[in-house]
Amino acid sequence: MAAAAAAAAKRALLPWARNGHHALARVIGSGSGSGSFRGEFATAGRRWSLLQCRWRSSLPAQLESTDKSDEDSGGDIDWDNLGFRLTPTDYMYVMRCSLEDGVFSRGELGRYGNIELSPCSGVINYGQGLFEGMKAYRRSDMQGYMLFRPEENARRMQHGADRMCMPSPSVEQFVHAVKQTVLANRRWVPPQGKGALYIRPLLIGSGPILGVAPAPEYTFLIYASPVGNYFKKGLAPISLVVEDAIHRTMPGGTGGVKTITNYAPVLKAQIEAKSRGFTDVLYLDAVHKRYIEEVSSCNIFIVKGGVVTTPATVGTILPGITRKSIIELARDRGYQVDERLVSIDDLVGADEVFCTGTAVVVAPVSSVTYQGQRYEFRTGQHTLSQALHTALTSIQMGLAEDKKGWTVAID
Repeated sequence: MAAAAAAAAKRALLPWARNGHHALARVIGSGSGSGSFRGEFATAGRRWSLLQCRWRSSLPAQLESTDKSDEDSGGDIDWDNLGFRLTPTDYMYVMRCSLEDGVFSRGELGRYGNIELSPCSGVINYGQGLFEGMKAYRRSDMQGYMLFRPEENARRMQHGADRMCMPSPSVEQFVHAVKQTVLANRRWVPPQGKGALYIRPLLIGSGPILGVAPAPEYTFLIYASPVGNYFKKGLAPISLVVEDAIHRTMPGGTGGVKTITNYAPVLKAQIEAKSRGFTDVLYLDAVHKRYIEEVSSCNIFIVKGGVVTTPATVGTILPGITRKSIIELARDRGYQVDERLVSIDDLVGADEVFCTGTAVVVAPVSSVTYQGQRYEFRTGQHTLSQALHTALTSIQMGLAEDKKGWTVAID
């Protein structure tokens, strides 16, 4: 099924990719069509036309016009063997904005497929891009789907866009686009308990720019992929190694926003750690090299007695949405939660350690290795991480009453 979907995606490339760069030139050069905008910017004395806002898709913008014949059919998908990897789905959502205009156009759904970018685009040359990670779950009554705090992802993207000198969609535009993407790909939402539809909103500098400066044009794009449960055999503990030579970010950098430039720097340390049998890497601050910050793509918590502590998000640490939710749930259970500098000594003296993130939700840490010394922590039943994982996933999947208003239903 996945192979067939991939083949279909290749046959259904985006409008300017179907016929190569000549088709792209025709789209750029066209000036008609409702909902489009015109804009120009100066580069080396020449005037360049911006890409049209209008998305000439094979699918009309209104979801009601889509073919609903397979809306709830999973086809031949083997839900039991879904991994956390890309499975091409049917549709993605796109809208555009010029830097001069600053307002995103009405977005449209189009067939999932490759996109074509200028080799001089801001995202390719200067890493001007942001992304978010979200999940949609099938409701227990099978009558719709659930999102978890999508407005928080929207606001985080807006914060990151300000740091990266990019215009961003409004919260309403963002949430609407996510809902449309889920509904258009509803046959790919796994049955409850089998996983989720992972949703990836992207905001990129798609316009060409040669000198170091903000791109003249931006694309907001959302695609989705069904993913299985991160842990196939329950809440499997992970092992971390502390990295004290490579740093994920630094004060004054972009560690506090979800920019694409934060992730390539961790690859070398992550690959080396996995080759040594560790699950992932825990990074230290770049100044003192003694305060823990976060794992490659997760926030970290330590538990000592009745106190839960997590590194404060002061510019070098991403303010995770799962992190924020876990803090609230822990306080509801009567725990004191401190957000502060957390030293490596605090870590190795903890009773329990766990990570949080969209992909892992809550991941218990069985051991942390620092400078050749392995430190072990409590895992399994009757741990706080187990209780918090159950509490959070029950809300996300609609198995428990959402008293906090965190979930958004899609019908």
